[in-house]
Amino acid sequence: MDSGDDETGSASSSSEIFLLGFIEANIVGVQHYHATISGRAVVVLHREPDNVHDANAIKASNIHGDHVGYIERAVAAVLTPLIDDELITVEAIVPDARKTYRILCQIHIFARLQDFDFVKCALSRCPCRLINESEAAFTLSDSAAVKATKAVKKTMTVDAIFSLMNSYLANKNRAIDFLEPPRSIIRTELLPHQKEGLWWLVRREKIDDLPPFWEENDGKFVNVLTDYQTDKRPDPLRGGIFADEMGLGKTLTLLSLIAFDKWSQMGFSKKCRTDGKWVSLEKRRRNEIEGSCGTELRTNATLVVCSPSAMSAWITQLEDHTVPGALKTYMYYGERRTEDTEELKKYDLVLTTYTTLSNELDEMPAKQMEWRRIILDEAHTIKNFAANLSKTVFRLKGQYRWAVTGTPIQSGCIDLYSFMVFLRFQPFSERRHWRILVQTPLNLGLENGFTRLQVLMGAIALRRTKELALTFLPPKTVEICYVGLSMEERQLYEREKEKIKASLRRGYIRESNPLSESSEVLNSFLLLRQICVDLKLCKFQSGSSSSSITDSEGETIISYNPELLQKLLGQLEEGEDFECPICLSPPMEIVITRCAHIFCRPCILRSLEERKKSGCPLCRQKLSSESDIFSPPPQPETDTAELSSASEKPLSSKVSALIKCLDESRDQNPVSSPRKWLSNCSTCKPEGFKCRCKSDSCL
Repeated sequence: MDSGDDETGSASSSSEIFLLGFIEANIVGVQHYHATISGRAVVVLHREPDNVHDANAIKASNIHGDHVGYIERAVAAVLTPLIDDELITVEAIVPDARKTYRILCQIHIFARLQDFDFVKCALSRCPCRLINESEAAFTLSDSAAVKATKAVKKTMTVDAIFSLMNSYLANKNRAIDFLEPPRSIIRTELLPHQKEGLWWLVRREKIDDLPPFWEENDGKFVNVLTDYQTDKRPDPLRGGIFADEMGLGKTLTLLSLIAFDKWSQMGFSKKCRTDGKWVSLEKRRRNEIEGSCGTELRTNATLVVCSPSAMSAWITQLEDHTVPGALKTYMYYGERRTEDTEELKKYDLVLTTYTTLSNELDEMPAKQMEWRRIILDEAHTIKNFAANLSKTVFRLKGQYRWAVTGTPIQSGCIDLYSFMVFLRFQPFSERRHWRILVQTPLNLGLENGFTRLQVLMGAIALRRTKELALTFLPPKTVEICYVGLSMEERQLYEREKEKIKASLRRGYIRESNPLSESSEVLNSFLLLRQICVDLKLCKFQSGSSSSSITDSEGETIISYNPELLQKLLGQLEEGEDFECPICLSPPMEIVITRCAHIFCRPCILRSLEERKKSGCPLCRQKLSSESDIFSPPPQPETDTAELSSASEKPLSSKVSALIKCLDESRDQNPVSSPRKWLSNCSTCKPEGFKCRCKSDSCL
């Protein structure tokens, strides 16, 4: 049972949980439910505090959510207070699942080290004895958390299974092929690594194999990691993680994928080479349509979910690389977006934002439609799997699912768990399996944790770096050049640094949260960076210590609400992409409310006028018209005379050093005429436009 804790690699040791031991208890009431569970299968435990028969009820289900029964009352009465107080996390497994009126299960109990003694004392009242690692019976546990190298299936260990999967993937991925996008849609010549990427993407979408870690035995399908068996063939894992480094053209490659798919559906592509075999894409498409659930909300469109800034990048790529009108695109964004599903079916590509999806109702078409393809651009946005935004994305319906990001891991490998949930990659989309098989070994620094993560990424992810993909570029060199500040720059720098020290001292002396000085400190840090670059950047601040937010009348309100200032300045400084929660568009005239929510000024004023009781549309806190709505401080106007005088000032120390380095580099490496090549040269073209044949006809 998950207690809602967000485990990350950077979590402090005090918050990490460890296995205390396990107890053996019965799942009762099995005769009243039809769900099946196999031996050595994981049991999912859920608290049911609203159960009318027992407030301590703990529901038991199989990994697919089917109800199996309940943990016997006497045991649940002891475990429930510890679970509700988040002192323990429990995971259960069934050693033997023979169908009777009750099923014996092993409940493994995890807790923080500092809570071990208290939990042991509480469990002493349980009718079932706690078995810990100091007892010989501890080795009888069937949980992977007890011993990752214990036999899971016959004589195979968990790591042996991963090793076999790694060998299988190595053989399967050995032959990398190229794939050209249709010229009738994509007018730009792709680079070699982009053609390889397109081939990999198409191959991942057309794969018919069983998902990784699934096998077929005697007509049944078995997950070799969990021993879960089913008569129904698991759906192929069509999609994955596209994690090329920034700058390698992921957006163009994805546009080529969309174009290739549309081209194949139009009947222009008869066959495509996949896994060494020629297969008919048209036939595959017919089978997919016939095999998928019959619903009037199915569409061939691709839904791209991204941030507002990334949306503009998609539009630019469409304009630069596609034939005008070849890919019909709809902006599902802003107040006037359509609510008609038939309208969306007319398009090949639908662009929307994470905020738009998370704020709109479930009845809106984007959440109701079954998309041909769902692409999450900047997919690290969903790294917090517990956030409402992430849960909204998980519920989207689509045939193919792609998580696209140049930084798949930011705060820790727990970020990848959200991708597993979005891709529906079982058993790793179940958090207990992710924790046992990957997260816990990684947190403990075990080598098998890293090995398992590499195998997982190898199964569903493509990651290339500039060094590997753009081999025709010269190697990157990094030279550190130390620059000394001029006398004027040094004086200003030291002055601002002393202001920061004085502000911090005042806060500590008062023995309170120094929020009243926070705005001054933030401005001083910004000034320190500006001074190091060029004094022209901070000219308007150098003569004034003003760092205020003003209300609609232009009056300073720092002393009134310093937290507001800290939030606004911090977000503006980090360059966050704002969206007005009312119109779901970037605010044209940004304002912030007393309750620290950001809107367009026209939107929030109109909302307050329309509401009978004036309140924030997000948190319902009372707002008194414009008196509780604040704007950033206005920038003072700079006339032409000031600009001309500023341009006449000497260059800053940093800019002067940069120009000097550029001049030296130019003198050492004078620019020569670039090589030319023939577009039909079979030797040069695959090498990324770098001549290798040295033929006279190619120069």
